[in-house]
Parts: sequence; structure tokens; C-alpha cells
Amino acid sequence: MGTNKRYADAIDKRMAAHTDEIIMRDRQPSSLKKEELELDRLPLTRTPVAIPAWAWIHYETVSLRLRVEIVAWTPRACAVRWTTPAGREDRAWVWANAVERDERA
Repeated sequence: MGTNKRYADAIDKRMAAHTDEIIMRDRQPSSLKKEELELDRLPLTRTPVAIPAWAWIHYETVSLRLRVEIVAWTPRACAVRWTTPAGREDRAWVWANAVERDERA
């Protein structure tokens, strides 16, 4: 049986989205530890308006690049939130270099 070249990209995107949904459904995201954040030493900035971005998020041993919103940051880390395909709002602290502002937004 041949490959459907006409719709291959659309099918690949749907499969990737479905795989991400399965990964997020039964797992909680990993977040930086309190000691790693050093909030007692580093300045914390909170934004009244969330900033659209892309971030690498860890769900156990799986890393996903997701659209997120930055809600706070330090010089080293960002607090981000996102909505899973199931509608659950997840939050995590991630290293700042794992986050890239979404310039299209």
C-alpha cells in the first residue's frame, strides 16, 4: 500500500497532536525545585498581562515544545502556564533558556 503524499503533513500533525494529548493526559509536568529558583536571592517579576511564548516542558521522561504564557520570571527561570488538549490548565517553572517569546503573537 502506498503513502498518501498529498495529506502526509496534515496526518503527521494530527498524529503528533494526538501523541502530545496522550502524554499530557496521564502525567503532571515537571517544575523546577524551590532551591533551583532561589526566590530568596533573585528578583521576581510578575506580569499583569501574560506573554505568549514557546517552551520546552517535561512530562516525566518526555519533553514537549508547547505554546505557553509567561506569567512571572527571574533572571534564570520563567513561570509558565498552558492549557492541555483536555482543557486542564498546567503550570510549571522552567529554565529561562527553555523559553522563546512568540513574536507572532
